[in-house]
Amino acid sequence: MRIAVAQFGATTDKESNLAKVRGLIERAAGDGAELVVLPENAMYSNPDVTADISGAVETLDGPFVSAVGEAAKRHGIAVVAGMTEQLPGNHRSSNTVVAFDAEGGRIGVYRKVHLYDAFGYKESDRIQPAEFAPLTLRMGGLTFGVMTCYDLRFPEIARLLVDAGANAIIVPAAWVAGPAKEDHWTTLARARAIENTSYLIMAGQSGPHCTGQSMIIDPMGTIVASAGESEGLASGTLSAERVDQVRAKNPSLANRRFTVAALASS
Repeated sequence: MRIAVAQFGATTDKESNLAKVRGLIERAAGDGAELVVLPENAMYSNPDVTADISGAVETLDGPFVSAVGEAAKRHGIAVVAGMTEQLPGNHRSSNTVVAFDAEGGRIGVYRKVHLYDAFGYKESDRIQPAEFAPLTLRMGGLTFGVMTCYDLRFPEIARLLVDAGANAIIVPAAWVAGPAKEDHWTTLARARAIENTSYLIMAGQSGPHCTGQSMIIDPMGTIVASAGESEGLASGTLSAERVDQVRAKNPSLANRRFTVAALASS
């Protein structure tokens, strides 16, 4: 299965963001990809954590989700993209990832569990943390699990997705730039791939606020494609056979002696 990771730097201009999303979907389909993964917060992104974003958020029936579904159908490609979802009766929103099939149908929703209350930032001031519910998507002989950005720093969530059947993990992100951050991004992603003998599909926002470096990592931890630091795409081919080969050589999942469970909410 050929897939693409797409990156751009989203802003507070929703129309401009949507135009870039549509353009990247079209480019990925033109490159022969069957799936394209776009970044976290692709609909709208404001780096000022104190800003009031209530006027920018949308429901899953809103114009952004509808437009992305239409683009997926028009170009015959599955799409995964991040947006900020309005939650009824809640002053906080959800950091949400939405998945579409190649007919434009919405096939899954993941709401971010681990919020970025770190490195001087406090995402929880305006985002509601979700209860963990594994989202898996079956495509091209693979099972894709979905998590978001800061979730990458918590190995348990990747293992829970693998326990739910995933052998490829999708990570839309807006990995904020800063000292050592790009190294963390790459190191953590390769670690999640190696320890779970699974593909990692990383789609990050590009600068000026984020690191970019969207990439596809194979189950041995090898980076097989990278988009670098600028707006654009990286593509690669994934196969269930490659996962099987790696898991036969490195049967760490079969050899483990611990299980992982989600904590109950407090």
